[in-house]
Amino acid sequence: MKLTRKMVLSRAKASELDSVRKLNCWGSRLTDISICREMPSLEVITLSVNGVSTLEPVRQCQHLSELYLRKNRIPSLAELFYLKDLPRLRVLWLAENPCCGSDPHLYRMTVLRNLPGLQKLDNQTVTEEELSRALREGDEITTAPAREDTESERPEAPFTLSSTDPAAETEQDALGSSADEASSIQEQLGMRLPARNQPSSFSPREAAPSLKNRNNVLTAILLLLRELDAEGLEVVHQTVGSRLQALHRRELQEDTE
Repeated sequence: MKLTRKMVLSRAKASELDSVRKLNCWGSRLTDISICREMPSLEVITLSVNGVSTLEPVRQCQHLSELYLRKNRIPSLAELFYLKDLPRLRVLWLAENPCCGSDPHLYRMTVLRNLPGLQKLDNQTVTEEELSRALREGDEITTAPAREDTESERPEAPFTLSSTDPAAETEQDALGSSADEASSIQEQLGMRLPARNQPSSFSPREAAPSLKNRNNVLTAILLLLRELDAEGLEVVHQTVGSRLQALHRRELQEDTE
């Protein structure tokens, strides 16, 4: 799926592409983000859990400071070539892409050698020691990756996650990386995810959906809350209150049976 002007303006609540600074497209089935070339003011973009296969479109985003690309289809670390001239890039999340390979150490050293300005990589703080080691142990990338076919010609593999089924991710995805990625939202809302093994306070009947699915859905909701305005958040608040009251009433009824 192609990221379109309409999608960008709607999600960013902006009137023009050149005014967009933050954009959240988590889990949106995207494969083509070429429109990023038209967003020079972009500072933060979340593209995790999509099908993006090239970083070339973001090379024009000179104000970009945070790039979230976990679980996409970036094929090679040669794609880092397109990020080397982004002077403000400080946070990069590239884990769970084909480019990470089978050697986590070489992967991290190579990324840091080519992007020494990073302060955080894959949710782990970058240290001065790592940057020094990266100069010796990482591979330097000096040329853009060769392209045998264009994005429009590349066949799309089926997705395991749809925009309407946030519970389709694996437990590791939802409770690990996704939960960390949503941490800033949780802090703003004064919320936190329940512990992985924390028992439900509701009845077994209400807890029928697996713990995995419950936390997957909760993580997705927290990520999507940033898209809502005050009116939308008020609707969510009222709905949650009504749902909690109904659950508590049912729990009390079951206790008296």
